[in-house]
Formats: sequence, C-alpha cells, structure tokens
Amino acid sequence: MKFNFFHLMPYPYLPDDFDDVEKYPSMSLTFSNRHFDPAKGVELYHRYLDELEYADRLGYDGIVVNEHHQSGYGMMPSPNVMAAALARRTSHSRIMVLGNAIPIRGNPLRVAEEIAMLDHLTKGRLVSGFVRGIGWEHYAHSVSPAESRSRFNEAHDLIKKAWTTEGPFQWTGEHYEYRYVNVWPRPLQAPHPPIAVPGAGSPETMRWVAENRYMYVSVYAPTKVVKTWFDGYRKAAADLGYEPDPENIALATPVFIGESDSSALREARQHVEWLFHKGLRQGAEIVFPPGYMSAPAMRGLLTSGMKPYPELSFEELVEQGYVIVGGPESVRNRIGELRDELGFGQIMTMLAMGDMSAEMTRRNTEIFATDVIPHFRAGQDQETPVVALAQA
Repeated sequence: MKFNFFHLMPYPYLPDDFDDVEKYPSMSLTFSNRHFDPAKGVELYHRYLDELEYADRLGYDGIVVNEHHQSGYGMMPSPNVMAAALARRTSHSRIMVLGNAIPIRGNPLRVAEEIAMLDHLTKGRLVSGFVRGIGWEHYAHSVSPAESRSRFNEAHDLIKKAWTTEGPFQWTGEHYEYRYVNVWPRPLQAPHPPIAVPGAGSPETMRWVAENRYMYVSVYAPTKVVKTWFDGYRKAAADLGYEPDPENIALATPVFIGESDSSALREARQHVEWLFHKGLRQGAEIVFPPGYMSAPAMRGLLTSGMKPYPELSFEELVEQGYVIVGGPESVRNRIGELRDELGFGQIMTMLAMGDMSAEMTRRNTEIFATDVIPHFRAGQDQETPVVALAQA
C-alpha cells in the first residue's frame, strides 16, 4: 500500500465569533479577505511547506497539494506553485497535484505547460490530478456550473493531446480554440504523468475514470458510501473488460494518531470539529448549484443519507468513518480493515488537520510514519526506484 501526506493549507485564524452561522455562513466565497493577515499568511505558507518536506524525509510515498479558490478552507489557488516550491527541496516522495481545476481555467494549455515543466523539475516524480472544482469556484470565476463537465472533458482531451501529439496542430472545440498547439517542453514521463481524479459518486465520473484507467480518489464520506463509490468504479472497469489495480483506488481521509486511543480522542475533537464544522461549512446552494450535478449524481447524493458536515457530531464523524482517530495500534487495525473492505491500494492521509499546531502536526506525521506505515510494508521491497513509483 502507498501512503501519501495530504495538505489543505487552511487559514486557522478565524474571528472569535465565527460560530455565528448567520454572520459567517461559510469559509468560502463570501468570507471576506479582510480577515486574512498577510504576516500570518507568510508564516503559514512556510510552515506548511516545511510539513510537506518533513513527510518526504520521513518516507511517505507521496506528498499531496490541491486547488481551492477564494476560501480560508484551503489557501492554494495555484497548486502548481506549491509543487514547484517542493520540487527542489524533496527527493523521495511523488509530488501529487490533486488537482488542477481545469473547467474554471480560461487557458488549459497553460496547465499542460506547467505540468510538463513540473514533471522535469521533479525528475519524473509528478502525479497530475484533474478536478472539476467545487460549485462556488465556478461562481468565483464566472463559469456556468452547467458547463462544468463539458469544459472539464474538453480541457482534459486538449491537455492530453498536447502532451502526447507532436505539434503544431489546431484545436477547435466547444469551449476552446487554438490555432497552434505545440507544447514546449513535452513531459518527462511517457506518455504523460500519471493522472488521478477525485470522485464523489457521480456515475459519469466513475465511467470516465475507468475508461481512461486513471486513479480514482475518494472525498469526505462515510465508509459505507465510499464503498459504493469504489464498487461503482470497479463495476465500470469490469464492464470495460479489466480489473483496476488497487493502487488506482485511493482513500482520502483525515487521520489523528495519539499515544493512546483515549488521548487521541480527547485531543482530536477540536481539530476534527474545526475541519467539518468550520472549514466545511458550505451551504448546498454554493456547493451544488443548479446544473452542476447530473440527475443520476444528484439522485445518488440524496439517497446516500449523508448529512451536511456541520450537522455531524465528533462521535458520528469517527463512528461513520469520515475520520480515523486512535492510538497507533487502533489506527493500524482500522486502516487494515478499511483496505480489506474497500479494496484500495493508496491512502491520502490528512495529518495536518484544521487548526492543529505545528508541533501537533509534526507529532502526528512522525508517529504515523514510524508506528503505522512500517506495519504495512513488512516484506515489501523498500528500494523501488522513485521514477517507477511515479509511473505505477
């Protein structure tokens, strides 16, 4: 199994009255940037990069960055900038960009060029993720949510062709038109960097990812719901005549590991609640705007029984599998149970969660690396070349 360190880079310094839901309905889109302190921003960015670099030194298989806009929930409007900052200061881990929100980009060729450059800067350690972006991010970029999927599909097709086809060639599509497509440099990895796509149960996404044989990555959800997603992806692959490699199925989950179960549950509460009750306080009207989801996807969401994140208690978040909390033995056992039940071969561990301090994040990252990961690597070849990992 592959273990990856996933960072959101949140802004933890919220107003004292942020619990006032009427005054602050969300940390995203409408949360004024007057609450952002640039001096603290400088400290946070460097701290968060230090944490990602520390995970590389501890031997995590991948370090993961992602993209969000106009939000204190995640301060990475450009994950490619963060990947570039990490490229020269890390040497072991794959750098996983999960991912570029290509439907809201006005120029997909710029994404193709930046990822190709990053592939060289990382010496072939790059994994390129593509996402549609959350509903509010379409509002933030004046892109119709109803065009999200068609823009995503066309941008993906253009980027992939730009990476794999000798240019120059012309592109004339529904959303993008280029007289010349002739990307310099071409990617280092052949035919292109591995591609990962997060999914939240949309049948269209399951089929599309299976058709392209990409990595399918889960998002926050109860274990029983994630199982339906992974089973749907495997069913889509089976319909196409193949069985996906477990390493192409990835569970993304926050993890808090303490010295013991009791201390972990006690210490984790504040930070788990920050993530789900403050960071993920996002109304359905901005997350799922009209036209963003297809009828089958919306039907699946409504029948899943999932509550809005802020309505879930800490106990429910732990019991239903949104997060993993416990001492080293309990965390090891839980990950083993989830692997056997869900059939994934990679896990994206969010070990820097909510408003955790730098000291607590470092401890969380280190205990997981020393007391959990080796348990799953017993008997495995520890000397697999990094480039081979990146191409897996």
